[in-house]
Amino acid sequence: MQNIFKQIKGDRAIWAIVTLLAIFSFLPVYSAASNLAYVGGIGSTFSYFVKHFMHLALGFAIIYGIHKVPYKYFRGLSMIMVPIVIVLLAITMLQGTTIEGANASRWIQIPVVGVSFQTSTLAAVVLMVYVARYLSKIRDKDISFKDTVLPLWAPVSLILLLILPANFSTTAIIFTMIMMLAFIGGYPIKYLAIVIGTGLVALTMFILVAKAFPEQMPNRVDTWMSRIENFANGEDTEADYQIEKAKIAIASGGIQGVGPGKSVQKNFLPQSSSDFIFAIIIEEYGLLGGMFLLVLYSWLLFRIVIVSQKSDTIFGKLLVLGVGLPIVFQALINMAVAVELFPVTGQTLPLISSGGTSIWMTCLAIGIILSVSAKRQEIKDKESTEDVNPLDILSETI
Repeated sequence: MQNIFKQIKGDRAIWAIVTLLAIFSFLPVYSAASNLAYVGGIGSTFSYFVKHFMHLALGFAIIYGIHKVPYKYFRGLSMIMVPIVIVLLAITMLQGTTIEGANASRWIQIPVVGVSFQTSTLAAVVLMVYVARYLSKIRDKDISFKDTVLPLWAPVSLILLLILPANFSTTAIIFTMIMMLAFIGGYPIKYLAIVIGTGLVALTMFILVAKAFPEQMPNRVDTWMSRIENFANGEDTEADYQIEKAKIAIASGGIQGVGPGKSVQKNFLPQSSSDFIFAIIIEEYGLLGGMFLLVLYSWLLFRIVIVSQKSDTIFGKLLVLGVGLPIVFQALINMAVAVELFPVTGQTLPLISSGGTSIWMTCLAIGIILSVSAKRQEIKDKESTEDVNPLDILSETI
């Protein structure tokens, strides 16, 4: 056991938080999976439990492998991965998968293994690393907006445009996180205003074109707009049905909850093991369970900031914030949807909800953060070794 811990590098608190979240996820996923097994009629509840275990096991393998890679290599890898991601997103979009006439092309099938993979989640991590690389490169340099258009905003815009037709919420989150990272990275505010304005104009044009030519361009514009309008007006729709069931589950939980596996609303709430798993957690574990999760994510945010501040390079600082902040941001959005503070987005609860791609990409981001932390630990250990007085060692030997 001691040898295993010696192989684990990086921030121990982050390792502990991720482990706690993963362990805690098994009970609500197992409970909510009973409804999936009944409705789907495929497999048993235990089979969903095993599937979730395998997803997490592969996720931790990703964390371990990635955290062993010196983070300086992610600079070059991001440049290689951006064109690959663009190709994958294009293939995903060109599949033409539609649900009730709307673009639903979010996944591609991995050959041989036959596993579905959501390309936008990989694109999000790659894009944040790429932006962190570029911002660290131009740090403390006098640049014009024109200088940054092709190397920075062109790939960002292309990737977001490829994600947008099928997944507005993911596009909005990525764009928001990039703006936040650019602000933290010292990118001129006046240029950020131009980017935000251009983005809003581009979104408006996309909506107008999509509404004008719905048959030639399958999209989810009507779905987005109806969700926002219904959220504001309080009208009854399928999304509101989900929210109502989620609120019933939360109200039923009280302070201590009804107990593990005793949720009633899991039998009525769609996506109870993924998008709305937070409501099931509150129902079964009460306000205490919800606060436990909130504390863990807050602790994770705190450690991400600490690791960023302790990094020895600008790239390391921006890299940690770029891949770490979206994890906590997504968790807060998922919780906000469950309590009707935000329209339905389809975002999962990181490391808790079932679903392979979401878990794997979150673990990829965690591995990158731990890689930065491991480098700092390595430098610290080296400095402490160099500070050792040889005479002290000799006296201890004698």
